[in-house]
Amino acid sequence: MNSDNNQIYIAFNAAGVAAALFLLSLSLWLAPVDLSTKGYWGMGIVLLMGSLVNLVKYRTDDRNARDVVRQLEQAKNEKILKDYVGNQ
Repeated sequence: MNSDNNQIYIAFNAAGVAAALFLLSLSLWLAPVDLSTKGYWGMGIVLLMGSLVNLVKYRTDDRNARDVVRQLEQAKNEKILKDYVGNQ
């Protein structure tokens, strides 16, 4: 069930990103500026998107790493308690 919900959120977000990129591209195409300015704006958009993807990826990786450390510490504490209680 959780996987289905995640797929729905991913599909919804992908559709939102696709719509935003389409509308942004259309507004860039129709902007009354030189082609070189449009290229400059386009490069900025592409670089911003790449930076945002990397930011989300590294934040997710950091959160996952902290969760693994927390789980290891919790398992270690449980083992210590189990050994302590088992010895009495």
